[in-house]
Order: sequence, then C-alpha cells, then structure tokens
Amino acid sequence: MAGDNRRMTIAVIGAGPAGMAAALAAAGRGAAVTIFERNSDVGRKLLVTGSGRCNLTNAAVAPEKYSCADPAWMGTLLGRFGVRELTGFLRQIGVPAYSTSDGWYYPLSNSAHSVVAAFHQALLQAKVTLRMKTQVRDIHSAKNEWILSFAGEGGGPDKSFRKVIVAAGGMAYPTLGSRGELFPILRNLGHTLLPKRPALAPVIVELGPLVHLQGVRLDAGVEVWQGANRIAGSAGNIIFTEWGLNGPGVMNLSHFISADPRGEFELSLDFLRFFDAEFSDLLQAKRATPTPLNVFLAAFFSPKTAALLPQLAGLTEGTGLDQLEEGALQKLIRSLRDVRLRVKGVKGFDVCQVSAGGIPVTEADPQTMESRIAAGLHLAGETLDAVGPCGGFNLHFAFASGALAGSAAAGGSPAGD
Repeated sequence: MAGDNRRMTIAVIGAGPAGMAAALAAAGRGAAVTIFERNSDVGRKLLVTGSGRCNLTNAAVAPEKYSCADPAWMGTLLGRFGVRELTGFLRQIGVPAYSTSDGWYYPLSNSAHSVVAAFHQALLQAKVTLRMKTQVRDIHSAKNEWILSFAGEGGGPDKSFRKVIVAAGGMAYPTLGSRGELFPILRNLGHTLLPKRPALAPVIVELGPLVHLQGVRLDAGVEVWQGANRIAGSAGNIIFTEWGLNGPGVMNLSHFISADPRGEFELSLDFLRFFDAEFSDLLQAKRATPTPLNVFLAAFFSPKTAALLPQLAGLTEGTGLDQLEEGALQKLIRSLRDVRLRVKGVKGFDVCQVSAGGIPVTEADPQTMESRIAAGLHLAGETLDAVGPCGGFNLHFAFASGALAGSAAAGGSPAGD
C-alpha cells in the first residue's frame, strides 16, 4: 500500500488552514501533493484569525455549536477529528497550544505569524509542491483523473491528478484571496450551490438613544427575533458603533439575518445576562436608600452607560432608589433585560470573518470529505455550508475537514483514528 500512496497524485486548491492541513495529511500518507494558491504566500487568511493571536480551537467544540444541514454529519466529523486530534496534529507540525480559562485555544507563541511559519516549514519538509500566484480556472474529470486548467499567462498547461481537494475558502475577506470563483465549477460538476452570504459579521441596527454609547463595549445576552418568533440566541461581548453593533455576541447571530435579506428582524439585548443574581442582591440591599440610579448602575456598567440606561425606562439618572415606585423600578429592570433594536442588515464580505452558504455538508462524506456527487473530489473548509460561533470553532472545522480530506484522498484511514 505504501507504494500506491507514493504514486497517488493530489491537487489541493487553496493554501489556507483547510488546504494546508489537507496537504500535510496527504503527504504524510506518502502522496505526491501540489498546492495551488492565488496569493503569493500560504496562510494569508490565517494571519488575521484571533486578532492576530490565532484562536485555533475551543474546548466546547460540539455538533450543536454549528449551523449546517445535518448536525449528525458534524458529529461524525468531530468524532473523527476533535480537539484532542487537532492539538496533536498541530503539535506534530510545531505548534504547541494552550487553553484559556474559558476554553479558547491559542498557540503558545500567541502569534498567528508563528503558526503560518510552522505550517510553511512543514509543507517544505513534506516536499509539498507549492504553486503560488496560480488561479485554477476549471476542474473536470477524464479517464479516472482530474484535469485542472489555470487562468492567466502564469498558469501554464493543464495538469492531471488522481484526486483533487477543494479548499479555496468562501467569500469572506476577498482582499485575502477568497472570492468564490470555484463555486460555479462545483455546481457544474453536479453539486448544489447555496447562495453565499456573510457570517460572523457586524450587524447594522437602529440604535435610537443607544447611539450615544458609541465606543462602549460590554457583555450581554443577544437574541434575534422575527416578529413573535425567537430565531436564535447568543451571549458575549458587544461593541456599540455609529452604525450598529460589533463583537462576538452579535456576530455569532449574523448568518441567521443574512439568510433572509428581506426579513424584518429585531435584536433583543439583555444587559443583565452576566450578573443577574448580583444585580438583584445589590438592588435589594440598596432599595430603601437614596442612592441615585446612575450610581447604582455604575456598579455594573461604565459611568457613560449607567447615565444613559435609565432613559430606556423614561427615568432620570439622578433619581434615588427610595424615590422610585415599584412599577417604575420593574419597568427599568424589564428594559435592561430586553432592549429592542430594529435590524437593518449585516456588514458585507469585506469585513465578515467567514461566509455561509456554498455546498451542503450532506453532499460530502463526513469521514473522508469525499464528494458524494463526484468520486475523487474532496471538499473542505468554507467550501461547505457550515458555520460555528466565534472562538475557534470555524478554524477547527477548517483544520479537521482538511486533515480528513487529505488523509482519505491519499488512501489512508481517516485522520484521528
């Protein structure tokens, strides 16, 4: 079998996290691997992950964290390549990782540059051929082989391979090379193509009086509502901007909004989500005192925020707690737990962290990532319609799907066995 693997020729389209993982996994099984990448360097998109720290994965990685066509499909993939398998894979490459108290994994270097450098060196040592500044124009099959054609004068003649792994990304960060040109080709090969749309994107909302909180960041619960229907919920840091909200707490929900561009949505903000018990305890202790509302609220919020929040209930910031009628106090509490903001849309591909849409996950085998439509074609990363929240979930999926694809394409058992 080793001789067969050495003769196996594999093309990997894309040198992002999924593509590099696929190439290394395939080369590790003895295959002759060539990466085709339109950029001049590998891992360009990886450099911007985790605000430059490279949030590799998350201890909470689980099927239910992802939005995709079939949670059981994701369960099979993660069962093959979970956090233990990924951290082991990265350690072999030369990327030791650690986890924070909340389960977010980072490289010990806290540097995305060091991760990319380690991957690049590993690719060179594995004798993976790197064809940079090369854009694939077409993919078609002929006589049990796959033929790749290239765009531009620098592409050269067509090349044939036994297997092809498409890991060219989605449409997020188009300036880094992910522009979605291969999706029409995959559709021509028989795959379903779901419209690509922004995910993990800032949300544009009508802030109303909260417009005065520009620049403020705080932790809150966030829900998306469409009429009387709660669509989804999240919790985390949010940032007030001149046009709406940024931060993981709202970005995690953006793909639900972009799925229905004409839909009428509202965001519900729960400012008490992270300290409800503490808020109730202090209120009970201070209820009969002349403590001004803004002073009381400043125990939980910045002074700027504490001065503004009483306005949501039609109250003034200097009103003493002992002067408030119970009805007015309960109105204030309700307003803090459910601030409604009308959604106007989400920011576009140029600022979103990942994109949703693409090929449904059900059209690939979750153990091998091989297409169920076209044998010998494997799909990985953002090529597939799977979105996780902020915190390393999407990078984990990219690495895992790439490693499974590369291992299987080379003729080995799925990585992680």
